[in-house]
Amino acid sequence: MRINKNDVVVVLCGRSRGKRTKVISVNRKTGKVTLEGVNVVKRHVRKSKHNPRGGRLSIEKPISGSNVQIICPKCDRPTRVGVRFDEAGTKFRVCKKCNADISRISPQKTIKAKTTAAPKSTN
Repeated sequence: MRINKNDVVVVLCGRSRGKRTKVISVNRKTGKVTLEGVNVVKRHVRKSKHNPRGGRLSIEKPISGSNVQIICPKCDRPTRVGVRFDEAGTKFRVCKKCNADISRISPQKTIKAKTTAAPKSTN
């Protein structure tokens, strides 16, 4: 999944289909994303120390990452995301429609010199 926190996405299916919103959190293990104002459910809570008034809380629940698509910041259209490496070895997320860089994934790779260790003697 190539969706990150704070990406702007569009919802592809469900009650909020077509809505553009921001990603709050990403759970890569389950493949789910939590979005602002999408899949909001009411949660009834009792009075407690943490919530002295009690009542009904609105909570945003996660939805599947396959139900959202990233919006490219340059062409402002929903797009698939690819990966590209530049000459220095830096990894970028790339828009498949306009080929623009969306964001940097990892810094450039540093090549470590291999050290040759002396063979151990077995006595």
